[in-house]
Amino acid sequence: MPLTSVPNLLTLSRILAVPLVVASFYVPGDYARWFACALFSAAGFTDWLDGHVARRWAQQSEFGRFLDPIADKLLVAATLFMLVAKGRLSTEWALLPALVILCREILVSGLREYLAELRVGMPVSRLAKWKTAIQMVAIGVLIVGNAGPAALPVARAAGGPWKIAASRLIRPHPDWPPPARRLRRAPLPPK
Repeated sequence: MPLTSVPNLLTLSRILAVPLVVASFYVPGDYARWFACALFSAAGFTDWLDGHVARRWAQQSEFGRFLDPIADKLLVAATLFMLVAKGRLSTEWALLPALVILCREILVSGLREYLAELRVGMPVSRLAKWKTAIQMVAIGVLIVGNAGPAALPVARAAGGPWKIAASRLIRPHPDWPPPARRLRRAPLPPK
């Protein structure tokens, strides 16, 4: 599948959004926070959209399978780092979910790489997709921070989804270890 397929372009757009989201943290004012939130949300939406389009239009590719999780990790990690750098996760209790998210991402990446060497697939569960959606919403709320409506304090608004997302991240995969029937060997490449 070419690099210019719609799903791959959506994934690449998520990577290109990362520097813009990071740059918006350096612009003062509430509008910059809302812009960063809108950009982060649009990039998060492409995470769902690229997979949907790839399956619907039969444009799944090895490049897409490789790049999609990298794009997600770049977006989430860069945003979490900026939230910490700008003091929006200033308490140690607020930092813990960010730490758990980043550690979990590294653990899952390593686990997937190890299983790939064994030619074992680890399919993404529906619960993991919900975790990602909740995590994206929580991070979006944290980006807006105090620029949000006064009736919606960030600590309370982000607290619920943030805690749910963090609780789902403790295990490397919601169904790990999977039942034997869920592990499937990938076919060996032709010689």
